[in-house]
Amino acid sequence: MTADVDSERSGAGPAEGPDEAPGRVRDRAPGAESGGYEVFRDAWGIPHLRAADALTLARAQGRATALDRAWQLETERHRVLGTSASHLGPEAVEWDRFVRRARIADTARRCFDRLAPETAAWVTAYVDGVNEGLAEGAGRTPEFAAVGLAPGRWEPWTPLGVWLSTHILFAGFPTKLWREEVARRLGEDLMTLFATDGPGTAGSNGWLLTGARTATGAPLLAGDPHRFIEDPGVYQQIRLACPEFDVVGLAVPGIPGIAHFGHTGHVAWAITNAMADYQDLYRERLRRTPDGGVEALGPDGWYRAHAHTETIEVAGAEPEQVEVIETDRGPVIIGSDPGTGGRGEAADGAPADGTFISLRYPPRVTGELGFDALPALLRARTVADVDTALDRWVEPVNVVLAADTAGSTLHRVAGHVPVRPYANRLRVVPAEDPAYAWHEGETLLLPRTGAGGSDGIAVMANERGLAAPLGVEFAPPHRARRIRELLGAGSDWTPDAQAAVHTDTLLASSRPLLSLLARTSGLGPAAGRLRDRLLSWDRHMDADSTDATLYARLRTDVVHRLAAHPALKGVTGEDDPWRSPAYPALFRPWLAAVPRIGYALESLLTVGLLPDDDRVALVAAAAEAVAAAAEETPPAPWGELHRLSPWQALPDLTSDGPDAEAIRPGVAGDHDCVLSTSSVPGITDLFARGPAARYVWDLARREDSRWAVPFGASGVPGSAHHRDQTPLWVRGALAPVVTDWNLLHRTSHDRTPHHPEESPAMTAATEPVAPALRAAVHEQKIEGFGTVRLVPVDPAADAELLHGWVTEERARFWGMADHTREQVREIYAFVDSLPTHHAYLALRDGVPAALFQTYEPDADPVGECYDVQPGDFGVHLLIAPAEGEGAVKGYTEALLAAFIGYVFSDPAHLRVVVEPDARNDKAIARMVRVGFELGPEIQKPEKTARLAFLTRAALGLA
Repeated sequence: MTADVDSERSGAGPAEGPDEAPGRVRDRAPGAESGGYEVFRDAWGIPHLRAADALTLARAQGRATALDRAWQLETERHRVLGTSASHLGPEAVEWDRFVRRARIADTARRCFDRLAPETAAWVTAYVDGVNEGLAEGAGRTPEFAAVGLAPGRWEPWTPLGVWLSTHILFAGFPTKLWREEVARRLGEDLMTLFATDGPGTAGSNGWLLTGARTATGAPLLAGDPHRFIEDPGVYQQIRLACPEFDVVGLAVPGIPGIAHFGHTGHVAWAITNAMADYQDLYRERLRRTPDGGVEALGPDGWYRAHAHTETIEVAGAEPEQVEVIETDRGPVIIGSDPGTGGRGEAADGAPADGTFISLRYPPRVTGELGFDALPALLRARTVADVDTALDRWVEPVNVVLAADTAGSTLHRVAGHVPVRPYANRLRVVPAEDPAYAWHEGETLLLPRTGAGGSDGIAVMANERGLAAPLGVEFAPPHRARRIRELLGAGSDWTPDAQAAVHTDTLLASSRPLLSLLARTSGLGPAAGRLRDRLLSWDRHMDADSTDATLYARLRTDVVHRLAAHPALKGVTGEDDPWRSPAYPALFRPWLAAVPRIGYALESLLTVGLLPDDDRVALVAAAAEAVAAAAEETPPAPWGELHRLSPWQALPDLTSDGPDAEAIRPGVAGDHDCVLSTSSVPGITDLFARGPAARYVWDLARREDSRWAVPFGASGVPGSAHHRDQTPLWVRGALAPVVTDWNLLHRTSHDRTPHHPEESPAMTAATEPVAPALRAAVHEQKIEGFGTVRLVPVDPAADAELLHGWVTEERARFWGMADHTREQVREIYAFVDSLPTHHAYLALRDGVPAALFQTYEPDADPVGECYDVQPGDFGVHLLIAPAEGEGAVKGYTEALLAAFIGYVFSDPAHLRVVVEPDARNDKAIARMVRVGFELGPEIQKPEKTARLAFLTRAALGLA
């Protein structure tokens, strides 16, 4: 297909017409004059980038991301700086206050300064690309105009800030606040009563099949990261290729390279959250000094802490002040003014009353974020290479699976987990007690092993498995067990078959509630029917299941009855932690009791917190209530209630209208299903967490790999690829990973949205057919050059390609330098309507290399300028812009040989006629060298032309 190219020929001046070296349409980027790159798109608009070196490729990645995701990038930049409220208003103040207090931007600067020089240059190149593309990308995106925002400038350290702000809550340190409250309110022995996969973590799946389990005999690696789903998506499908590497994978917008999920053609890797605990909270004692400073109490007594004040600008409201305080443990993220009565000194120099809590996290302590691993991953060719690269990993701590084409496998944990007392993992610890200090310079030894074992299956699903020594709370084991059960049923797995695992909806965690329901007695008729119905239910949370809806209703009612039970009043009453003024509103989702009860329902219904009779009675009462409601209002299918509710910085722009269904589709699954679409039991059936992407990496043939994201490749509302993957994502289908450059094309941003299915090939009914897929009128193999195919121009599909060619300075003699894309399309649509004129793309090995037009002179204005002879056949030639790797000696002559071969394949054609601009000395000289005989100059309305003729006899064909 055609290419969106950003490439320049080095070491050569401008050429004209047929003398120009070959290439593809160029979409020039500032600074591309040396070391250019190419941007291709597949049928889903996924960018495939190719460059001469890794630094240029990084710049290309930055620019392509800015064009596709400008609003997302600007949103992330403001989140790093704590300036979101300046355009989003008061709702963003809590986040801005947190990231300023946590010193995210300053930590990112520190970590950038410690990067290896080559990594720093690579990250900087990416940032240069972002800055090149942001203005253009912003111009395509309505959100900027909606809030009156102009894109800002990225700094070299900004990607590190984006990574840190994205993952700072991944380890779920606010859970320690919840445990602290549970211990205080319910007793120390119940501190971990609600242990489960909490609101701040993710429910990702990943699995590896060794060759013994696959149809090809080579490994398969598949899975889906379950995160809070954002619009645009948190993962960006992309391909990055240069002489050193060629990698497809899921990138994080704003971050160079491919960190989490990638396939280099030789080795593939994937991650899930390890559920490790590596961030600590310290209870600080602070006091104000007479000069307005702040002192903190440490193991060695009182000392001066860092303190300064920043201003948060708020759209539509008054600015807010935030005091940034940092102790020897870390930044103080919870607590108000350490002084009493404003900024004055505390009475008698005593510590201020109140809660002050600091956060200690590895990047702030070590100045390392792990970015040096990213370029090493791109260059990996074996499992050993991946393993070595991940030794540099820091944040977040992940479980990794990897496999290579030789059949080697890896299962390990990667990241930085500090050595400190176990109590630090559980709760807030006193800052002044040296017993809770980190063992500086030490990190826990992270587990690693081969993957697959004796059964050829390895699974990672946030369960208490390989990473068990590193954490406190893990996901329930249901997903991991179910994945292993499904995979164990076959030994000839293929990439396409993985969808059955991705979309499995068995809810194993329903067993305790249904077991209690089975033990109820004395139910009314309606409740009895409900009980019988749910006990015969297959426990699958399918989108079309009304039984699933009834179960969800029963679960919700049980959660609320548990919350009202006297045994839990300590954390659900009027003084529950949600209402505590001591904690910022940002952390309240971790402190809300009803969601905590909902997520921990399975354990709360089995442990001895409530007497057994109370549990059965509670479920019976819930069954009566749900049955009565169902008699009055029959349940809707689960998929009508269980809808996606993604995070959007400006939801009002897209919350209504025809796009609403694409944003909030109904989906199967539930929290503990393999299809982990996590609603909040007891609160809502909507879900915000789910598969942020799906992937299948095939180590036999990379082109048989598969992937999909919730929305699409583009973050530009209204573009063809803004929502086109949503139907795939909803039903669990996957798009192919295209690796053949000949099957790629440039996708216009103004095309009508389409919904191709599993194949990138597009029919005329839904999308213009790509050049490489069109039937050729002529095909000729030229030794040492390749195969040349002539295919008809499609005016609509090729307008952007041709516009890029004909408006170049080097093509000024073509006469279309000032034409718009639409004008070019109209011209070639007119040519296409004529029976006497034809336009073709010349493809060299499937890649567009030239424009070749033919005409009958007696039906063309040129026929009025000379004596047309029988058998004359006119041609126009335009060689595409140059690219370094294609500029081989004899390039134009080889193309001309194919063109002439096509013309003279028709015996009726006796003489070829060309009419280059008389000023185009290079083109005329080229014609003479090929064998054309020069004719007279002629005067045409648009130019003075020089005729030239080539006869069959001159080529010995007569």
